This record gives sequence, C-alpha cells and structure tokens, in this order.
Amino acid sequence: MQKSNLAGSALILVAALMGAAAYAQDVMPGPGMGKGMGFDFAALDADKDGKVTQAEVEAFHAAKVKAADTNADGKLSAEELAVMQMAAMQQRAADRAAKMIANLDTDADGMLSEAEMAARPGAGRMFAMMDADGDGAITQAEADAAQLAMQEHRGGKQGKGGRGKGGHGMGGHGMGGHGMGSMNGMNDGAGN
Repeated sequence: MQKSNLAGSALILVAALMGAAAYAQDVMPGPGMGKGMGFDFAALDADKDGKVTQAEVEAFHAAKVKAADTNADGKLSAEELAVMQMAAMQQRAADRAAKMIANLDTDADGMLSEAEMAARPGAGRMFAMMDADGDGAITQAEADAAQLAMQEHRGGKQGKGGRGKGGHGMGGHGMGGHGMGSMNGMNDGAGN
C-alpha cells in the first residue's frame, strides 16, 4: 500500500515539475521551439495595442496561477500544478486532433477512417527510413539507430522520454507531439 502511495506521489511530483516547465514554455519565446509552442501574442497583448509589455506578461502569469489555485491559498500544490498541466496537454491534444481532421478528412464527415489515416502524407516514409537494409522489417538495432539519428537531428542527446537540448519530453513536443508521434507515423497531415 505504501509503495503504491509513494509511486502515485512521485508521479504527481513529476507531472507538477513538467507542468512548471511547460507553463514557462507556453508564454516565453525560446530557441528551438516548434510550431504551436511559445509566445501566444494575442493572449498576452491584453490591451490589444499590438505590443506586449512586461506588465502584461506578469499579469498573464498571475491569472494562470490564480486560475490553477483551486483552494485560493496563493500557492500551487503539486496536485494543482498537475491539474493545470493535464488541462494544457488535453487542449494541445484536442487542437492537434482538430488539425488532423481538417487536413485528412477527405469525405468531410468530421471523422478519420482507417483509409484516411493510412493515406496521410508520409505515412510509410518513417518505416522506409528506419528499414535501413530495405528488407521490409525493422530490427531493434534499426529502431535504435533511427531513434539516435532523430535525437541527433534535434540537437540533443535525449534518452527514452528524456529532455535533451531542444527536446520537450517524449521525443519532441510532449507526449505524442512532433517527436514520438512522428516516429510512430502519426503526423497531423501537414508534415508535423
């Protein structure tokens, strides 16, 4: 029972720490940030004057903290940070799913069929790139080599799920983002 509680607490702490880092990334520009990440100018420009001031950035941060502070104690607990991060991840996933449907839904029914998913641009490209010897199968060595090549291409030495230079966890931009999502051939149909 104690091991389970300890593991759960550790998981919440990791999520909270990731949330704090992602929270900073959501509003601060930085090198190596991919599409959809970074500076949300419209959200930060509170007075809509076409400029973002330090005061507007600080007000944006304060509003985010206040919204996440469910017990109104002026501080964010690990649980509150985890909830904030999960909400941000859910929104990014919903945005990505909507983009995939917009890009891939050829019959305009608002859903993606197996055929539409299979027809997405570059669907077989990653497999072909990983199959170094061209035998129609990927060995563990080929998979490892492809993962290393992807990490080097991104400019860092990420481990599985690691955060190397220019990385954002799970091989790119969050779980199933531009990193591992692309490695699995699950792009959004726009080359992302």
